[in-house]
Amino acid sequence: MSETASTAPIPTTWNIFQLAWPLTLKAMMLHGIVVTDSLLIAALGEESLAAMGLAAAIGTLLLGILLAFSNATQIRVAVAFGANHPVDLKSGFYCGLAINLCVALIGIVGVWLFAGGIVQSLAHTPDIAAQAQRYLGVFMFVVLSEAVGQCLSGHFDGSGQTKVPFYSYLIAVPANVACSVVLIYGLFGLPQMGLTGAAVGSAVSSILRAGFLGAVFYRQNRWYRYVSGWRQGSFWIATKRHLLFALPIAATFGSSTVANSAAALIYAKMSVNQFAAMTLMMPWVQIAGTLGITWAQATGIIVAQLLGKAYSSAALDVFLRRAWRIAFVAAALVSVTYLFVCLASGWIYQGLQDETKFALMSFLPVLLILPFPKGSNAICGNTLRAGGDTIYVMNIFVGGQWLVRIPLTAIMILYFDLSVTWVFTLLLVEELVKFPAFHMRLFKGKWKTGQAGGA
Repeated sequence: MSETASTAPIPTTWNIFQLAWPLTLKAMMLHGIVVTDSLLIAALGEESLAAMGLAAAIGTLLLGILLAFSNATQIRVAVAFGANHPVDLKSGFYCGLAINLCVALIGIVGVWLFAGGIVQSLAHTPDIAAQAQRYLGVFMFVVLSEAVGQCLSGHFDGSGQTKVPFYSYLIAVPANVACSVVLIYGLFGLPQMGLTGAAVGSAVSSILRAGFLGAVFYRQNRWYRYVSGWRQGSFWIATKRHLLFALPIAATFGSSTVANSAAALIYAKMSVNQFAAMTLMMPWVQIAGTLGITWAQATGIIVAQLLGKAYSSAALDVFLRRAWRIAFVAAALVSVTYLFVCLASGWIYQGLQDETKFALMSFLPVLLILPFPKGSNAICGNTLRAGGDTIYVMNIFVGGQWLVRIPLTAIMILYFDLSVTWVFTLLLVEELVKFPAFHMRLFKGKWKTGQAGGA
């Protein structure tokens, strides 16, 4: 980073919005794939929903780890983009792609070796276990294509082109819905595959999305074949440095995904109705919550670019104050969305048993409060990560998940057999535990030294 502070104008909330709205719609579409599958599978009954929840706990674990490494690539690209270093842009992308592919292959082998035993031990019935295993077998194609697609998305997002990944979902989501409907129910003479048909639809849409992103990337950059050299003078050294930078970020996201998957596996020990309620509500939590989370993500992208451009400490403070004001507005909108989902749950999911509907309504008090501490924590986390304070962010997340939420989830379900309402409250408890640690660290200002790019 240059030693001379930039005198360029400070980005406004409109600049954040231009990055954030494609990120928001993209994330909603991504989580919307799960909601769509849930809506389609709901007609098959609670057992199919339980099988999907069980398989998704494992499949999303791998996707979460890939997303983690892709977020590290996004930060590397954002700093290189801000500093206008083509070699660093090239290195950030190719090093991230190599790491993503290795992680995907390791994950696929792990699922092949161990997932069967895990599913059989946690499923309520042999039929649920069989459905979950068939779903997972097809879902591995999603994992492989997302290794490429997520890295491409990270490159576009880091360089400020958040619309491109959003456009990819305009292709992927309709393809997923069409393929899933046809194959789940066996329309137009095609085989009736049930839950497995939903996995095939997800695989087809993911492959199409990666293909679109790759085509745009080639058209813009020609795969960087005209940029010679690598960061630190060698691809292998650059990859090693990239990996060292990415590991704390990957550990943060990976821990979150593992924690969510572990929680989902523990949820499977609840009654079928309560587990079905969690399976139906959690995607909505993710979809509506993206409004605040993606605003924070866009803030982090711009912070990384500003650090690459050597903005002053005072300018960074002005920018963050602007970003934070809108973050609270976003939290309020998320709360209203949760209210609507809970009140309309009986209409959205017609045919559910009364116990499942009651469990869905009982989540409302937590959902009205949750967006505010979660959104503010997200602003802190993305800003600290952009400034290179990745290990501290990792420690906060890991501590909140593995010292608070997961142990309490296990105790509530496995030992005290408490209702799903109490279990759902732990989502809020975790955010409140992280709140002081995040905010005190941000206010100290050490992240402003701008070490996000690494050495």
